[in-house]
Amino acid sequence: MGTFQALVLNKIDDQTNLDVKQLTLDELPEGEVTIKVAYSSVNYKDGLVGIKNQMVKSYPLIPGIDLSGTIMESTDERYQEGDEVIVTSYKLGTGHSGGFSEVARVPAAWVVPLPEGLSLKEAMVLGTAGLTAALSVDKLENAGLKPEDGPILVAGATGGVGSIAVNILADRGYEVVASTGKANQEAYLKQLGAKEIIHRNEIVETEPQLAREKKWAAAIDPVGGKTLQYILTTLKYGGSVATCGLAGGVEVATTVIPFISRSINWLGIDSVMYPMDKRLKAWNRLGGDLKPSALNDEMVIEVTLAELPKVLRDILEGKVRGRTIVKL
Repeated sequence: MGTFQALVLNKIDDQTNLDVKQLTLDELPEGEVTIKVAYSSVNYKDGLVGIKNQMVKSYPLIPGIDLSGTIMESTDERYQEGDEVIVTSYKLGTGHSGGFSEVARVPAAWVVPLPEGLSLKEAMVLGTAGLTAALSVDKLENAGLKPEDGPILVAGATGGVGSIAVNILADRGYEVVASTGKANQEAYLKQLGAKEIIHRNEIVETEPQLAREKKWAAAIDPVGGKTLQYILTTLKYGGSVATCGLAGGVEVATTVIPFISRSINWLGIDSVMYPMDKRLKAWNRLGGDLKPSALNDEMVIEVTLAELPKVLRDILEGKVRGRTIVKL
């Protein structure tokens, strides 16, 4: 392959630009594995990188924290030409050029063999969002959560993590209450399996309270901020919340009261540096018992490299529903 296309973020003096460019293999970063990328996906973090230039270690950079594809070349004996693989998170798309490119070169330590039960396309419908949702469900269940315990709240339910979490939980027999600020998405969320839809304003703390009415056996929260403050005061006795995002802010004001009076669990979810042995298990489950039933339905929109800048702006403004994948 002589040249290939990639979406490149660059900065000259104080001016940044984000454009599709023609590159050569020599312009890729170092790494043991070179991959012909089939699909990438769009995450909120990609918007922060590409539009707000946050978390960028150096320029030029190819954004894209997820990719799936076929190995073109490998100097690591674990991987051979023709192997189908996934790469997500670590420094991909932030400190190391990522998935918004027809070709990528990455460290072998970041590579996950494509699990049985998933295609390259399905792997990117999941991507970091799917891995995060799966880790959230896994942690909640390890904390003792069972379908008979009562309703599970999913905040930010029309987003990537939220949509996949709603579908996984519903498939596993849970009663899912989905929260969203998008009044026209009730049919979409019910199609994913939500039993009840509530407006996001109903779960935002406006006045501090030590504890509120017990409502949820558990919650998955990709939002943070005042939404998480409210959730912590409304969990049932022994309930848990899996925190996996910060779209609503990073600051959370709370007290010890709900933790000691209701014995609740606050579970942190990290999909960036998650250990590889556990990461492999999570991906294998995503190809098996945690594979969402709606993976190829209304949840997915497919775009091109040229359309990406607009999509990255839209995801920051809350205009993107479900999962957007990039076909390379």
